[in-house]
Amino acid sequence: MKHILFLVIGLIFSNVFMTFAWYAHLKNLNDKPWLIAAMVSWGIAFFEYLIQVPANRIGHTVLSLGQLKIIQEVITLSVFLPFSLFYMKEKISINYLWAGFCLLGAVYFIFKK
Repeated sequence: MKHILFLVIGLIFSNVFMTFAWYAHLKNLNDKPWLIAAMVSWGIAFFEYLIQVPANRIGHTVLSLGQLKIIQEVITLSVFLPFSLFYMKEKISINYLWAGFCLLGAVYFIFKK
């Protein structure tokens, strides 16, 4: 159970970095050349990898690769939704709810014995 907890906490933190690396430049560096945005994003993503790689290595000691990927996707959407709402000021639609239900189905099936 300790491995799963480390995995989930690690993936939450790494996804915060990843989400900012992938999307924050659309708001903060929109007036800069794409190369500047890419360099800043790579700099942020470096810290994402420092957290994500050990989290996945530890998680893989108790979970299959498919289970790791589904957990990653659930955490990604869980981090992305508040980011898009509060940081990027995007409007939420019902499609986010349907996507969440699909991910719950994926969790069910990947962990089903």
